[in-house]
Amino acid sequence: MIENSADLAELQRAIAAIVPAAALETVQLPGDHGLRLVLLEAAYPQHLLDGDAVIKIMNEPMYWAFCWAAGQCLAQFLTEQPHYVAGKRVLDFGAGSGVVALAAARAGARSVVVCDSDPLACTASRLDAALNGVAIEIISDLEQLTGAADLVLAADVLYDRGNLHWLQAFLNVAPCVLLADSRIRDFSEPGYSLLTTRSSHTLPDLDESGEFRQVRVYLGERQGDD
Repeated sequence: MIENSADLAELQRAIAAIVPAAALETVQLPGDHGLRLVLLEAAYPQHLLDGDAVIKIMNEPMYWAFCWAAGQCLAQFLTEQPHYVAGKRVLDFGAGSGVVALAAARAGARSVVVCDSDPLACTASRLDAALNGVAIEIISDLEQLTGAADLVLAADVLYDRGNLHWLQAFLNVAPCVLLADSRIRDFSEPGYSLLTTRSSHTLPDLDESGEFRQVRVYLGERQGDD
């Protein structure tokens, strides 16, 4: 049962505006981090998605209502390798539901900043942080970041090749980046190296093709830094 709150009510209204019969539910994520998220119910009525609803979803994707494969894999990676975030100030870019930010907080980050341009994603991250008992700071643009960041975290932000410019921008913000991606196969960005490959799927399950269930985690390091 999800405790009632203004944030939850706001997210539920956003869901109902597209699929009136759909609802949100609290989901226990797989993995050792013990995180729970408020997501679109697994049994949401896909048959009620008429043409207008599909257009709405395409124009205003509800990234925050799903926990994507790359986000899950990066969250689990931080749980297994907490030294990447322990004692550091980290920024989770394009946070969506906030799963990576929450995992970083659980793994010992000194402070966690969530950055997402979607106000509903910011609301979802705030709700999920409260649900998991962790503290986060929320901004809607990188320019709002005050003070230095030690590490940028990013998952599922390369769904469009037009977003590749962010990779250098991340290294301008912090000396190190952890990036999880399941979309780009010919990834060869300077300064980034492959750490591991993992498998997962979106929650609720979108029945994506196998290639999008294979997630690669990369480490980016600012050139010239020791």
